[in-house]
Amino acid sequence: MSEVHSQPNQQNNENSSTRDSIYIGKKPLMAYVTSTLIQLANQPSVTIKARGLSIGRAVDVSQIILKRMENAGYSIGDIKIGSETVQAEDGRTRNVSTIEIQVNRQS
Repeated sequence: MSEVHSQPNQQNNENSSTRDSIYIGKKPLMAYVTSTLIQLANQPSVTIKARGLSIGRAVDVSQIILKRMENAGYSIGDIKIGSETVQAEDGRTRNVSTIEIQVNRQS
């Protein structure tokens, strides 16, 4: 399955758009938790992004950070949901759900 990118130049215009985002895939859950915590040590907020079947894993990552790191002062910010149109290898187009969860570090 190949991804259809909409407005690829938009990311080049935003400041550090790739550094403050964690894209959820098929790695172990704690790998994403660790990556998010490392980014939060350097930046005030990080966005966890996922689509399709990885959405549940993204929610798990945000909840682990929020619940298990209770005393560290993290909070959930904006949550955006949507869908993307992707084209499968057989040529069909279909919609895939997406989620973006913002995790903030409180100073």
